[in-house]
Amino acid sequence: MKYILVTGGVISGIGKGIIASSVGTILKSRSLHVTVIKIDPYINIDAGTFSPYEHGEVFVLDDGGEVDLDLGNYERFLDIRLIRDNNLTTGKIYQSVINKERRGDYLGKTVQVVPHITDAIQEWVMKQARISVDDDGVEPQVCVIELGGTVGDIESMPFIEAFRQFQFKVKRENFCNIHVSLIPQPSSTGDQKTKPTQNSVRGLRGLGLTPDLIICRCATPLETSVKEKISLFCHVEPTQVICVYDVASIYRVPLLLEDQGVVNNLCQRLKLPVEMKPRKMLLKWKELADRTDRLLEHVSIALVGKYTKLSDSYTSVIKALEHSALAINHKLEVKYIDSEDLEITTIQDEPVKYHEAWQKLCSSHGVLVPGGFGVRGTEGKVLAISWARKQNKPFLGVCLGMQLAVCEFARNVLGWVDANSTEFDPDTKHPVVIDMPEHNPGHMGGTMRLGKRRTVFTSNTSVLRKLYGDVDFVEERHRHRFEVNPELKHHLEKKGLHFVGEDVEGERMEVIEIKDHCYFVGVQYHPEFTSRPIKPSPPYLGLLLAAAEKLQCYLNKGCTLSPRDRYSDCSCSSSPDVDIDELNFPSL
Repeated sequence: MKYILVTGGVISGIGKGIIASSVGTILKSRSLHVTVIKIDPYINIDAGTFSPYEHGEVFVLDDGGEVDLDLGNYERFLDIRLIRDNNLTTGKIYQSVINKERRGDYLGKTVQVVPHITDAIQEWVMKQARISVDDDGVEPQVCVIELGGTVGDIESMPFIEAFRQFQFKVKRENFCNIHVSLIPQPSSTGDQKTKPTQNSVRGLRGLGLTPDLIICRCATPLETSVKEKISLFCHVEPTQVICVYDVASIYRVPLLLEDQGVVNNLCQRLKLPVEMKPRKMLLKWKELADRTDRLLEHVSIALVGKYTKLSDSYTSVIKALEHSALAINHKLEVKYIDSEDLEITTIQDEPVKYHEAWQKLCSSHGVLVPGGFGVRGTEGKVLAISWARKQNKPFLGVCLGMQLAVCEFARNVLGWVDANSTEFDPDTKHPVVIDMPEHNPGHMGGTMRLGKRRTVFTSNTSVLRKLYGDVDFVEERHRHRFEVNPELKHHLEKKGLHFVGEDVEGERMEVIEIKDHCYFVGVQYHPEFTSRPIKPSPPYLGLLLAAAEKLQCYLNKGCTLSPRDRYSDCSCSSSPDVDIDELNFPSL
C-alpha cells in the first residue's frame, strides 16, 4: 500500500480537496486502484449537525455517513463509492479511544495523546486504506489522505505527529507528502510572494514531515524565478514545485498536474507499478474541459433556498446542474434566490430585494427547490413552487422541495389553506407532511433516514422512470426526518398530483409528478449525490432538458441526445478496467 498525505499551508480553503481528487484521478488513469481518506480535525463525530454556513453542504454516502463535502469531490472525480469511515474526525478518534479505555483494553495504563491517540489514527488509516471503493471489489493500491485545516493549527497536531511516526512505520518508499500552499500576489506590487510558503514548509518540517511535492496555488502561472526560489528555500528540486493557477474549469486541474509530471514524480518516489502513458480516461477530462470552454447556448436555473449566501451549501446540487448542462451543450447560469426575499413580508421591509428576487425567478428557464431544514423561508419556497406550477415552468423539488410542493398543491388545488408539514405547524388540520416513526426528537445527530434506499416506480408512464432508462426501481441516497402523509395520498392523486415512486414497502412516497406540465417533479431522495460528469443525475437532466425545451424530443428519441450533444469517442469511464469503446454517453 502506498500512502500520499496532502497537507495545506498559509490559509484553509485553498483547494486541497480538488488537488487530492486530481492526484487520485491521474493515478487512476494509469490503471491504479485508488482510495481516499479525509481527516477533519474538529471534535464533532461527523458533519451531520453542521449548519451549511459552517463547512458547506453535508454530503451523504451509501451507508448513511454524513461527511465533509470533499468526499463528494472524491466520488465525482474518481467515480468511487466511499463509506463513513473514509471521513476521520478528532471526535471519532477520541470516542474510539475512550470506549477502549472504558472496556479496560489499556490494562490500567495512563491514556495519552502519544501513543494512544496517534496509534489509533495510524490503525484507522491502515485499516480503511485496504477497503475496496470500486465496483470490482479490488483492494486499493494507493491511498490519498487529505488532512483538513492548516499546518500549525492546534487541532491538527495529533494527526501531524501520527503521520510523522507513520512514515517510519510503513517505510519511506511507501509514504510521501504533498504540501499545498498559497502564493499571494498583492495588487500593490504585482509580484508573486514566496515567504508564506517558505514559512509554511519550515513549520511542517519542524513538526517532522518533509514535503516531496509543493503545489502552489496562485492566480496566474508561476514565474520560473519564483519556482526556483521556492526550490532553494524549501529543500526540493524545481521539478517538485508544481503550479496550480486559477482555471475556468476544475476539470483542467488533473491535466495541469499531469502536464507538470506529478505522476512521474510520484512513480519515482513511491516506486509505483504504473503504465508508462496515461490511459484514454484522461482524454475524458480534456474533452470535459474543452467542452466547458466552448459552450454557446445558455440556460438559467433559479435555485430557491435559504443558504444562498454561501454556494458551498449547495455544492452537489450545483455540480449536478453543471453535469446536466454540459450533457446538453448549454452554459449554465444559476440564479441564487433567498426564499425569504420572495415572501410578502419582505415587500414592506425591503421592497427592492423583493422585486429583484421575483425578477430573477421570472426570468429563469427552470426552478429548483433543494433540501433544507427549519421553517425560515419555507413560505417563499411555496410561492416559487406555486408560480412554477401555474406558469408551466420546469420545476424540480428535492427532499424538502418535494414536501413543500405537496403542501402547495394541497393548499391551492385541494383548498386546504392550512396544509403544512408538522415540522413547521404541529397543530395543522391537514398534516400532508409528517415525521417518520423512527425520528427521535431528543437527538439531532444520526437520527434521520439516511443512506442508499430503493425507490420502486409504480407508473409505467412516469417521465422520471423514462429518464432513468425505464427501470423498475432506482437506488438513491436519502437524508430526511419527515415524509409525505400516506393517508392523504388518494386526495392528492384525485386532483392530479401523482405519486409515481414509493419505497419497497409502499408506505413512503418517494416521487411526485404532474402529468399536464412540461416538467413538474419532486423526489424525496437526493439524486445530486450520485451525479457524475459523464453520467448526470436523471432528475437534474430532466430539469435542464425541459428548461432548454428539449425534453420531449429527448424522450421521443428513446432518451438519447442528438449527435452534436454527445461526448465523442474519446470519452471514457473513470473505472481503470473499462475501455473507451464501452461507453457511449449518455445511455442513462
